[in-house]
Amino acid sequence: QVQLVESGGGLVQAGGSLKLSCQASGRTVSLAIMAWFRQAPGMNREFVGLIGLSGGDATYADSVKSRFNISRGNARTTIFLEMSRLRPEDTGVYFCAAGRTVASRPQYYTYWGRGTQVTVSS
Repeated sequence: QVQLVESGGGLVQAGGSLKLSCQASGRTVSLAIMAWFRQAPGMNREFVGLIGLSGGDATYADSVKSRFNISRGNARTTIFLEMSRLRPEDTGVYFCAAGRTVASRPQYYTYWGRGTQVTVSS
């Protein structure tokens, strides 16, 4: 089993920045991809971006491209989501996910964190 723990959420004003972290533990050797999703109240879970754990550039949803940056930590299974120029529509619960396949659909990810709340005030 793999456990994912997100941290770093909070309340920020529009235009501000926030950095989220996700750390995976357990049987992580099989993981190839880690991703971020978000979910606003009453909405479906939405892809934010992903990164391969063995290298390569991150991939982003169009709605966050040029504002968000995903990076790997010193530990292979730690990733970060740096969010800048935040907008009220970025509000939601942000989830870290991990799996073996490069995909933007939630069903392709086997492991999920519990999420961290991000609220952007206008």
